Amino acid sequence: MNKASLLVGTILVTGCSTIRDATTPLEFDAVAPEAPEAWSGTPASETAEQGDWLSGFNDPVLIELVTEALANNPTLDAQLATREALFADARGARGTLWPSINGNFDAGASRTVQILAGETVDFQNAIYGIGVSAAWEIDLWGRLRAGVRLADSELFIAEADVANARLSTAAQTALAWINLNAAIAQERVAEATLEARQRTTTLTERRLARGLSSALDVRLSRTTTFQAEASLAASQQATENAARALEILLGRYPSAEIQAPARLPALEPIGAALNPTALLSRRPDVAAAEGRVVSAGLRAEQARMALLPSLNITASYSSSQDRIDRAFDPEFFAQRAVASLAAPLYAGGQLRANRDAFIARAEAALAQYASAALTAWREVEDALAADGYLERQETAQALALEEAVEAEALAERQYQNGLISIFELIDAQTRRLNAEASLVTARSQRASNRIQYHLALGGGVPATYGGLPEDLAQAAIESDLP
Repeated sequence: MNKASLLVGTILVTGCSTIRDATTPLEFDAVAPEAPEAWSGTPASETAEQGDWLSGFNDPVLIELVTEALANNPTLDAQLATREALFADARGARGTLWPSINGNFDAGASRTVQILAGETVDFQNAIYGIGVSAAWEIDLWGRLRAGVRLADSELFIAEADVANARLSTAAQTALAWINLNAAIAQERVAEATLEARQRTTTLTERRLARGLSSALDVRLSRTTTFQAEASLAASQQATENAARALEILLGRYPSAEIQAPARLPALEPIGAALNPTALLSRRPDVAAAEGRVVSAGLRAEQARMALLPSLNITASYSSSQDRIDRAFDPEFFAQRAVASLAAPLYAGGQLRANRDAFIARAEAALAQYASAALTAWREVEDALAADGYLERQETAQALALEEAVEAEALAERQYQNGLISIFELIDAQTRRLNAEASLVTARSQRASNRIQYHLALGGGVPATYGGLPEDLAQAAIESDLP
């Protein structure tokens, strides 16, 4: 055997081995980690709080703002546009299963100059051509169908991303509204603090005029007044920042003009929640993670099938004549059909390396799905636990405020009668004001946590909140492959 025949034989054996490896299907199943039957913080239920969860806050303005955000939020608009693009991709992918047909018409001229019998002869001819060609790759191994399923999977991911973006936009808007109300409530506490400090300063100055207080008392009282003015300015800045954050979500210019009543919702304790395993079917981000597992598996399948032979059929029907009428005459058309079977023999290991890379990416997608499931469970557990703690904080802060109000009133009377010092009066006022601010914080944190709870549950947002285009993906996902 010479060197040339030995080389050819080695290449053919390599190609056969490649084909044998490629005929073994790949399997990727997205399996979530094991979960208990119930949550740690509350009993499980077969049904979950979902649907119109925004109405539970008993705030019509909040619903109006969420509706506006879902209609005008630029980030959500980008997600919707991405979904439309992937819907077009899914339709286009189906075209790969059918032949492609092209038509052409050519018109031109040729000129040839020759010397015949000592004379120069100029030959000029018109050329007209018309033809139709077709090409079709027979999907022997299902590689093209895998591409169609991949496009559908990417569309499913886009649908899940849109659902997640809608839920996230609604939750962010609700959180921004709660934050604005809390900021205005804190601003009112700061205003009350300034009024109390000014009242104390006036009282101290009068007592100084009657010789009942010292200059030190007046200085200390004025110091607390100026500090209250500084705190009020900081609260006003926080209010404007909260307003701008909400306006951005609404798609408005951030002018800090939106107003709020400084009202925080009174909430009931959380009841039973959907069991941990069933939760995964409701979370759009978990659904997207599962879709990415499917997409990664299909890409790995395509890479595997790229090692297999491909069968292509081409056909043409054309003519090229010097007269335009003959170019359209069927008698002058030539026909040609070719079927070709091509198999990869040697590519320096690129195809196998490509397959192995996509298999590794599919395994990474599986791990990311498990991580998404664990994160979803943690978010629900965090919200359930936090609600109990925040409820206790809110109750305790409300009682503390009641006592602080009575203590402040008593301290003012005693200071007027000269029974306590300015330090004790300032301390009583500070305790009352801090208790009021802490109660606002506890209520806003509990309301924010309740929103995070519904977000963690994957609670849906009614379609009436913000306009949605017609469901673009349904036709592509539900239709049968040709």
